[in-house]
Amino acid sequence: MAEPLVRLVQLLPPAEGEERVGYPWDLPAVARLADGLELHPKVTYLVGENGSGKSTVLEAIAVAAGMNAEGGSSNFSFSTRASHSELGQMLRIVRGGRRPRTDFFLRAESLFTAATYLEGLPGDSLGSYGGVSLHEQSHGESFLALMINRFGPGGFYLLDEPEAALSTQNCLTLLRRVHELVNQDSQFIIATHSPLVLAYPQATIYSCHPGGVETVAYEDTDPVRLTQSFLEARERFLDRLFSD
Repeated sequence: MAEPLVRLVQLLPPAEGEERVGYPWDLPAVARLADGLELHPKVTYLVGENGSGKSTVLEAIAVAAGMNAEGGSSNFSFSTRASHSELGQMLRIVRGGRRPRTDFFLRAESLFTAATYLEGLPGDSLGSYGGVSLHEQSHGESFLALMINRFGPGGFYLLDEPEAALSTQNCLTLLRRVHELVNQDSQFIIATHSPLVLAYPQATIYSCHPGGVETVAYEDTDPVRLTQSFLEARERFLDRLFSD
């Protein structure tokens, strides 16, 4: 197993007289960072309900690693609305013995903005993205085109809820591409609700919940347990869901 590009993410202690109140400091997932979050050398997952803090943590890691808060690589520089928290400025990135050859923070919600930024760059800015405008493809197609053409060996990649852009079949295509890149010494952190996207073997899965953050097995994650319960007894599940 290759040495990780990033071994640990840790929240720096507050400066003297600094108050950390409100968002994002009141999120249990953020508080957990004070003890350090160890990253798997291949794939690390963040799961949890909406509002649990997983996307906030992922965004902060991207910023701390030098990537654009709204998505893109270290070379991207655009901002449509400064909605990200200050958490990224307070994180310490503990790197491994090798440096990333490339990086990218892929957010399904802001891919349109990133595509527009690319088209505005001088020269052949689309050459590394398959040569076709991402706007001229469907959301899912552009998402996969970016992963296939732009992502390369030795990269540090952060994906925020990629299933939002993908069909069920293409969630499996994404897993295959992740595996190809992992075998080329890349490292991923993925925030997801999808039991398919979550299925990469031998990964570390962190569950973010009101009590904090804990490591869980794939079978014990909420997306897997809830989906499995629904598929095994769909009619009974729906009867209970729709009952008065």
